[in-house]
Amino acid sequence: MKDLYSLLIICLLFIGAFQQNPLFAQDTIVANNPKNFQKLLDSATAFYNQGDYTKSLVLNIDVLKMAYTLDDPYYLHQGYRSLAYDYLVLNDTINAMTNMKKSEHYAGLSKNDTATAVTYMDLANIYSINQNYKKAYHYHDKSITQFNSIKDSIGLSKAHYNYIYTAIDNDDYERAYVHILKSKQLLKFEDHHSYCISLDGFLGEYYLHHKDFRKADELFLKTIEAAKKEELRIELENIYYFYSISLYEQEKFKEAYDAFEIYDEYSDENSGIYTAPERYAITDKIQLDQYRKDAKTAQLNSQLQAQISNDKGRLNTLLIIVAAIFLLLLISLFVAFLKRKTLVKELKIKNKKYLLAKEESEKLSKAKNNFFSTVSHELRTPLYGVIGLSTILMEDESLKSHEKDLKSLKFSADYLLALINDVLQINKIDAKNIDNDLTSFNLRELIETIIASFEYMRLQNNNKININISKNVPGIIRGNSVRLSQVLMNLISNACKFTENGAITISINSEKIDAKNSTITFIIKDTGIGIAKNKQEGIFDEFSQIDSLDYSYQGTGLGLPIVKKLLAHSNSEIYLESDLGKGSSFTFAIDFEVLKEKVAIKKQPLLDVNILKDKKILIVEDNRINQIVTAKILEKNKVICFVAENGDEAVNMIKNNTYDLVLMDINMPIKNGIDATKEIRLFNTTLPILALTAVEVEEMRFSIYESGMNDIIVKPYDVTKFIQTIIKNMISVSEKKEHLKAM
Repeated sequence: MKDLYSLLIICLLFIGAFQQNPLFAQDTIVANNPKNFQKLLDSATAFYNQGDYTKSLVLNIDVLKMAYTLDDPYYLHQGYRSLAYDYLVLNDTINAMTNMKKSEHYAGLSKNDTATAVTYMDLANIYSINQNYKKAYHYHDKSITQFNSIKDSIGLSKAHYNYIYTAIDNDDYERAYVHILKSKQLLKFEDHHSYCISLDGFLGEYYLHHKDFRKADELFLKTIEAAKKEELRIELENIYYFYSISLYEQEKFKEAYDAFEIYDEYSDENSGIYTAPERYAITDKIQLDQYRKDAKTAQLNSQLQAQISNDKGRLNTLLIIVAAIFLLLLISLFVAFLKRKTLVKELKIKNKKYLLAKEESEKLSKAKNNFFSTVSHELRTPLYGVIGLSTILMEDESLKSHEKDLKSLKFSADYLLALINDVLQINKIDAKNIDNDLTSFNLRELIETIIASFEYMRLQNNNKININISKNVPGIIRGNSVRLSQVLMNLISNACKFTENGAITISINSEKIDAKNSTITFIIKDTGIGIAKNKQEGIFDEFSQIDSLDYSYQGTGLGLPIVKKLLAHSNSEIYLESDLGKGSSFTFAIDFEVLKEKVAIKKQPLLDVNILKDKKILIVEDNRINQIVTAKILEKNKVICFVAENGDEAVNMIKNNTYDLVLMDINMPIKNGIDATKEIRLFNTTLPILALTAVEVEEMRFSIYESGMNDIIVKPYDVTKFIQTIIKNMISVSEKKEHLKAM
C-alpha cells in the first residue's frame, strides 16, 4: 500500500507541473472564467500532495463540474485525470481505469501533444499498479518518446521517474537504475521536494539490492533528514522500511528493530489518512453529480422536483430509514476496522518471531557457503601457478628425463582443480545460482566428444566403452547441453574409476511425447565393483565415498550429489541398480525439443593466433609465479609482454606507453584492479582491459563490468580459450576504431 500512495503522490505532483507547462496554454478564451478552474485544480493538487485526500476529492468533484460548464476537451481531460487518481487512492482500479480512458478520449479531442504524452504515462501507472508490467513498460516507452519529440524536459523527467516505480515494483533494478540516472540528469525540481528526495531513496534501494550497504545507508539517512525537514510522511514511511531491511541484512538487529518501529508508526499514521465513511460519502456524491450531468432535459428535473414536493412526507420517512441503515453500516465497518487493526498487529509480532527463527536456521548454511567460497578462491591463485608451470616444464626438451615426475605433478594439480570445481558446483546449485541456457546440439556428436575425453582413463584400467544409441533417438535436439554433459561426465567418470578389465556401456533410447518433443533415456552401466544394498541410499550424500579394500580409488564424494541436484533442476530423477561385485547401472530421462535434421549447429571458428604477433600486452599481477606463467604462455604466441605489480603502477605505465591489451588481476595490494580500471577509463576509453581473476565470476561480475573492463577470464583457465578471448577482444576494439574513422 505504501508504494501505491507514493506513486499516486508523484503522479499528482506532475499534475501541478503539467498544468503550468506553456505547451498546455489554450488560445481560446472560454466563458465562466477558466482562471477559476485552474485555481480550483491547483488547490485539489496541493491537498493531495499534503496527504489530505478528503479535501482533494471534494475539490476534484467541483473541478469536473466546472469542466463540463466550460465545455472544453482540455479541461475535461484534466478533470477526469484528477478523478482517476482519486479512485486509485481508494484502491478502486476499475473506476480509475474508466476515468483514465475518458481522460485519454478528451486529450485526443484537445489535439494537445503534451496531453497525449501525459495520458500514456497515466495508463502506464495504472497497468503497473495492476502488475501488468509488459503493458506498463509499453506505455512508459510511448510517453518518453512523445515527451522527447516535443522537447518537454519537465515531462520527460517525470516520465523517467514513473518508469523507476514500475521497474522497482517488478524487481528490475538494472532498468530502474538507468532511469534514475536519466531523471537526475534532466532538471532539478526545487519546488517539488518529495520528487528530489524520492530519487535518492530509489538509488538507496538499488544499492541495497546489490548489497552495497554503505552507499544504501548513506542515501537512506540523507533522504530521512530531507523528508523530516519537509514533513513528508509517506516518504518517511518508505525510507524507514528499506533502511530497516538494510540494517537487518547487515545483522545490526537492534538498529533494524528501532528503524522498523519508526516505519510502523508512520505506517499506522498514514493508513488513517482516508477512512471508510469518508470514502462512501464522497463516492455517493460523485455518483449524484454524474447523475445530474446526465439528465437530458430541464423538464426531467422539474418533474423530479414536483414528485419530491408531492411525496415529501414519504420521502422524509424513507430518508430516516436509509440514514439508520447507513449508520448501522458505518458502525459495522468501524468494528471490522478495529478487528483488522488488531489482527495486523498480531501478524507483525509473528513476522518478527519468524524472521528471528529464519535467521538462526540460515546461519549454518550461510557459514558453509562462505567457507567453500573463500577456500576455493584462495586455492585457485597458487593452483594457477602449479598447473601453468608444470605444463610449461613438460614442453621443455631439456627436462625429458623428469617427464614422469612432471606428469605426476600436473595430474595432482588437475585433481585438486577438479575438487575445487566440484565444491563450487555444489555451492552454486545449493544457492540456486546455475544457468539454464538452452542451445541446439547434435546428441551423437556430444556423446562422442565426452567419451573421447575418457580415453586415458579407459586405457589405464583396461576397459572397453560401448555406445548403443537407438535409431529412434533424434539427431538434433534443443536443451541444456552443458548440464547434460556435466551429468554424463560425472557418471562415466565413476564407471571408469570403479571398473578394471571390464566394460562400460552407454545406452540411449527415445520415447516420443509429440511431434516436437521427446523424452530421452540414458543408461550408464558398468561391470565394476558394485555397491552394497545398504550403501546405495548414502552415495548421493555429499562427500560420501564407496568403501573398498583397494585404496587406489580416489574421489571427492561430490560427483553423484552434483548429478542428483543437476537432474532435479531439469525435473528429472536418477535411479540406481547395483549388486556388490557385479557392477552398477544408473538411469535417468530428460525431455528435449526435437529439431529438424537439416538445422545446422553453428560452431565458433578459432581465430588466427598470428594476430598476436608483436602485440604489446601489459600483465597486471602481484604474484611473481603467475606473472611468469602468463608471460610464457603469451610469449609462445610471439607477444611482447610487460608486467605491473599493482594497479597504481599499471595506471602510470598506461599513461606513458601504448599497449594493445591489458590483463588485469582483481585482488592486488596498493590499488586493486577495479579501482585501477576506473582510473584508466578517465583518460583511455578504447584500450581493451580483461579481468584475470581467481574469484568466482558471479561474485564480481557486476563490479568488473561497471568499472569498465571488457571481458573476464577465470584462473586457472584453458590455454586455447585464454588466447582466443584475448584475440576476440583485440579484434572487437579494432573494428570499433575503424567504424569511428569511417564516420
